[in-house]
Amino acid sequence: MIIGHDWGAPSAYGAAGRHPDRWRRVVGMAVPPGPAFSLAFMTNQAQLKRSWYMFFFQHALADLVVHANDLAFIDMLWADWSPGFSAADDVENVKRCLRNPENLSAALGYYRATLGDAKKDPSVDEEQRLCFEAPPQPTLYLHGVNDGCCGKEVAESAKAMCPNVNLEFVDNAGHFLQVEQPEIVNQLIVDWVTAT
Repeated sequence: MIIGHDWGAPSAYGAAGRHPDRWRRVVGMAVPPGPAFSLAFMTNQAQLKRSWYMFFFQHALADLVVHANDLAFIDMLWADWSPGFSAADDVENVKRCLRNPENLSAALGYYRATLGDAKKDPSVDEEQRLCFEAPPQPTLYLHGVNDGCCGKEVAESAKAMCPNVNLEFVDNAGHFLQVEQPEIVNQLIVDWVTAT
């Protein structure tokens, strides 16, 4: 089984598609499988508005703004993505990592390589393409009902596009559902694995 959250979800989908014999089941959280998220940029104004930061990160100004005021930008994003959830320790752990300029550059690099013109390695084109397709294995997709980063309607459209995806919404959870509702998330995964 392979499990991924946020950037890790497309990575899990790509790994499962690239090596289907290695993975019997796939679990993704917060970024749906298949083309739903990419299509939402072109067809869903609400999702485009939620994803504003991805476009902002393309600009060199982001390096300064994100780092300013002890990474207050991270506090803002977390509050938007998981409204009402207090995650002071988790946010501090993120900030501790991102205070290193090389780590911040690497984190912004994900967005720049995905949407911008950052250097890309053509030897992994196939793996990168597979990250945005639904894996061939049975897939459980978990999505927080209050996710302020990726809308519930985007998750629902992924289910409609990908028949092998089992979609479960997690109440009282936002984007970081595995941190906000760990017992519920763990139980959903265990139940899904043992039922199939």
